[in-house]
Amino acid sequence: MIPSVSGEMSCFSIAMSSIYIESEEKGSEKEGTDEMSYKKMGVSEVAGGTPLQELNKTDDTEKPLLSDGTDGPACQVDFVSSEWGNVLVAVQGDRSKPAIVTCHDIGLNHVTCFQSFFNYSDMEPILRHFCVYHINAIGQEQGASQLPDGFQYPTMEQFVDIVLNVLNHFRIPRMVGFGMGAGANILSRFELAHPDMVDGLVLINGVSTQSTWTEWAQQKLSSYYLRGKGMTHYSQEYLLWHYFGKKTMETHQDLVVQFRENLAKSVNAFNVALFIDSYIKRSDLHIRRATDWPRHANARTIKCDVLLIAGANSPHLNDTVEMNSRLNPEKATWLKMSDCGGMILEEQPAKLTEAFRLFLQGQGYVLRLRPAAPAHSVEPPAPRPRQIGQPSPVMV
Repeated sequence: MIPSVSGEMSCFSIAMSSIYIESEEKGSEKEGTDEMSYKKMGVSEVAGGTPLQELNKTDDTEKPLLSDGTDGPACQVDFVSSEWGNVLVAVQGDRSKPAIVTCHDIGLNHVTCFQSFFNYSDMEPILRHFCVYHINAIGQEQGASQLPDGFQYPTMEQFVDIVLNVLNHFRIPRMVGFGMGAGANILSRFELAHPDMVDGLVLINGVSTQSTWTEWAQQKLSSYYLRGKGMTHYSQEYLLWHYFGKKTMETHQDLVVQFRENLAKSVNAFNVALFIDSYIKRSDLHIRRATDWPRHANARTIKCDVLLIAGANSPHLNDTVEMNSRLNPEKATWLKMSDCGGMILEEQPAKLTEAFRLFLQGQGYVLRLRPAAPAHSVEPPAPRPRQIGQPSPVMV
């Protein structure tokens, strides 16, 4: 169940009407606020609504709130210029190795979304063979300065250009995409636009449709509070539900507390609101399964291999089922993990690592790769010697 608003407003209709009033009045307020905001960001010349060309670089060396206690390969922070400002990219591993490119979900960044998983002990053999490039959406990195009023935040389609800028900056000819939520949607769009640059996609809580009315209303209300009042209790509860789902929030209290602390201290609420607005305005991917090959040979679809993953208790389970029904069954694999909500990277890292390892082997990478900790993998029992007169086993 989606969390309800507790004490923030008297009723939902009043809140939604306030959103429209706020959006109508914003135009009259822009002129007085843009100049001050841009000076704060260090930009001298401002035009109303013009994309920010330069962002202050932030110190990303602060110890993350989420940590699994292991020391993975250190991340080197780099900034890639784009039409919307500098994009923070954290590079983990040897740049001469094949590339894995990650994109995070709303309200998260490369630290809170991926650091714990990629520093997980079972991931160490994979990181020896790959270099991971963590892309942070504009203004979502830890310690990011607030974007100015009137800033034109990139749409989901325009994020494709940002990913392309990152690949060109690091001279990456091909990559394996690893995205979650909004990041999965961005990487899917990138594959549709540049299929020759993607070897495979791992999509957690992937969505191929536009937002429903319920999702639009809930996220719009959350965005309204984030803009006007910062990280309120309602916004926290909605984002936590978006990450985990109701059942996980009840059973994994320690994990929920960590993410709640992150939302309260490590993100810029105004910038998160801009990212949420961009995500709920996403368009349909317009992909379809080519059931009749002669007639649908040129159907719009994702051409690379796709591993689509969702937890059994994830609030986005039905979205992944819908997306899987639109993909080529010869290219797509749908995986539902038991005893897990939406944050699979934190709830089931061992199972996810094993699935990721097998997916990479299917792509022809690191064929001799084995898990670092055999305790997490299940090996088949040794065959017993067959006695005379017993039937031979049949593999089904």
